[in-house]
Amino acid sequence: MIARIVNMHFKPERLNDFMALFQLYADQISHFPGCKMLNLIQNAENSGLVSTYSIWENENDLDNYRNSELFRTVWPVTKAMFEKPASATSHHLLFAEPRIL
Repeated sequence: MIARIVNMHFKPERLNDFMALFQLYADQISHFPGCKMLNLIQNAENSGLVSTYSIWENENDLDNYRNSELFRTVWPVTKAMFEKPASATSHHLLFAEPRIL
């Protein structure tokens, strides 16, 4: 399994817009084939730093999402709200509590 973390720094005036956008698409993203979990987290010291933490069955499923019409719809709108470029990392999931997945 692959854990994907995307760190996004939002313009202060756009944070609520992003939250509304996320609510609109979160169900579709979390039910995309291969997505096992989707979380949205906010930095405790910088409210403009918001991250998605998702678990994917494998790299191919993540790539399929990143090449999907859904991603092509959501990402450009999200990206336009950034204060600075996002950063993303993928990790091999070595252990997870069964109740989380």
